[in-house]
Amino acid sequence: MFTKEEYSSYEDFCARYKPECPENFNFSYDVLDALDPKKTALIHVDDAGTRREYDFKFFQETSSRLANALMAKGVRKGDRIMLVLYRRMEYWTVMLALHRIGALPIPSPSLLTKKDISQRVNYAGISAIICEDSICERVDEAKPDCDGLNLLVQIDGTTNDGWLDYEELMATGDASCPRTADTPCNDDPMVIFFSSGTTGLPKMVMHTFAYPASHFTTGALWHDLEDGDIHLTLSETGWAKSVWGKFYGQWMAGATVFVWDFRGKFEPAHLLQIMADNKITTFCAPPTVYRFLVREDLSKYDLSALRHCTTAGELLNDSVFHAWKKAFNMPLYEGYGQTETTLQVATFKFMEPKPGSIGKPVPGWDIALMDEEGNEVPQGEEGEICIRIDKPVLGLFDSYMDEPEKTANVKCGDWYHTGDKAWADEDGFFWFMGRTDDLIKSSGYRIGPFEVESALVAHDAVIEAAVTGLPDEVRGQLVKATVVLAPGYEPSEELTKTLQAFVRDLTAPYKYPRVIDYVTELPKTISGKIKRKEIREADLANLPN
Repeated sequence: MFTKEEYSSYEDFCARYKPECPENFNFSYDVLDALDPKKTALIHVDDAGTRREYDFKFFQETSSRLANALMAKGVRKGDRIMLVLYRRMEYWTVMLALHRIGALPIPSPSLLTKKDISQRVNYAGISAIICEDSICERVDEAKPDCDGLNLLVQIDGTTNDGWLDYEELMATGDASCPRTADTPCNDDPMVIFFSSGTTGLPKMVMHTFAYPASHFTTGALWHDLEDGDIHLTLSETGWAKSVWGKFYGQWMAGATVFVWDFRGKFEPAHLLQIMADNKITTFCAPPTVYRFLVREDLSKYDLSALRHCTTAGELLNDSVFHAWKKAFNMPLYEGYGQTETTLQVATFKFMEPKPGSIGKPVPGWDIALMDEEGNEVPQGEEGEICIRIDKPVLGLFDSYMDEPEKTANVKCGDWYHTGDKAWADEDGFFWFMGRTDDLIKSSGYRIGPFEVESALVAHDAVIEAAVTGLPDEVRGQLVKATVVLAPGYEPSEELTKTLQAFVRDLTAPYKYPRVIDYVTELPKTISGKIKRKEIREADLANLPN
């Protein structure tokens, strides 16, 4: 059904590759049930270091049992189910079971508060929650405010009042769940992801059953997966990135998904040891993770099995790219997409990466960079990343669930407007600049925060940086950097001058931060994205009257 081919160049790729979705496609029936039951599907290492392997038979049977058990409890096609499962093995069983039913899973992060839970339950019309026992107390606190919530399933621990035990529930279901005439497929709603909510209440991004088919590009081609590979994507399961790297495309490509279910603070040395001990062959993580990894003594870890690495989510700075390539003789291949899309721009193994570029448009995605009037911008000029939608686009979200006005605001005429800015160089490579709201206008220049942030984090003193515009009567806006320092460094006027000079050497002189504010941590969404809007609002509030 999904066959990987080799390509000699980007031009060959565009000429021959066409992402497609089979008719009547349902991932649980058409991919999972067709895979070799004896083959290893997933390797799971928990926080205590216990390693377990699960074959496809395990997921074929457990997802069928759970689907039957949930239907016996009244779960039906179209119901909306919140999942809060960290990186637990049960996440895959639950997702696959709900795909069999046609109920819509809403994967959710473990950091949700009582307020978040009640807000999302009511906003999305959620009727059931399946979660780890550590989340139950917050759900119980939120439940009095959630009239439509009528089914609670608990994984692990002593079962709380009003909750069903996951294992006991699953044991009541039959191990066979055959396809029926009503089995959901293709254009039926399949999954809802909440957006990050950097500019207000998160939107409900709904994808259909055709969505997983588009991730064959992600797994087989961008991750370059082959049969027998062991792939690690670091994402928690509460976000869309988890199905980019821990699920659909990896299994379609024949790979084994590796899951490290760590809790608490991320420790780069621990991750490197996990990768070495488990012979990880392909790896994907955001640039921030690579920045921490290259600060370690990489020679201490046997990563000889590692052969291909990818990154996405923010700008990759040159110094990390080159440090990783020097250590392992392999580049980092960048990619770009949104919760609303799958992989739409990327660098693949048959392309020579340009450090800091997100790559070129993926076949199946007709992309233009457009100005505010809807005109395509010339090469070298910034424009909004827009996707042509006069024909169906495999991998593009269907809608913001229950919010047609918000959908219409971004799906306008023949185009979907991503809200992200980029420019293209003479070779057609895209260079990401940031969200349209994040661009800084200073002395007639338009400055994207990512490039300045990338320059700052290339300095040994800087762990993280957020760049925003600070109102200024003369220039319109000043470039301001909010910086988290590495251990051993202290804020000082001398350090500020050093960092400013460092940025001037790496970027155009007008881009350097004229103001640097030192903080212990940056404001972030629960998905880990920097809340630049919050920094801007705090700066406005502190301006003199």
